[in-house]
Amino acid sequence: MPHAACDLPGLPQDDAGPVFSAPWQAQAFAMTLAMHERGLFSWGEWAQALSQAIARAQGQGDPDLGDTYYHHWLDALETLLQAKGLASAATLHALEHAWEDAAERTPHGQTIQLLPQERALARS
Repeated sequence: MPHAACDLPGLPQDDAGPVFSAPWQAQAFAMTLAMHERGLFSWGEWAQALSQAIARAQGQGDPDLGDTYYHHWLDALETLLQAKGLASAATLHALEHAWEDAAERTPHGQTIQLLPQERALARS
């Protein structure tokens, strides 16, 4: 993990590193690190996007108790992807619904898999 990842203010972590209360949080974290490592955005850009997402949420009344941190993380990631022209709002919205549908049809304990037409959304 990049050393800068643990330098983010408010990041839920313990002595071993970041902690997650749900699998989607770890996945959003990992996707962000992978995109950064691929050079899609600098860590400074990421930190700024996350700070702005948190500020927007606080401006809308988020009490900032730490339980919404990864919602802000995901908001920042989506905002940054759109700003960089890497994904449109429509594509992100369609993928969100595709994952919800896939999760609903997947038996408990099984790996969630998108159908081919759902995976194609990511390439559109």
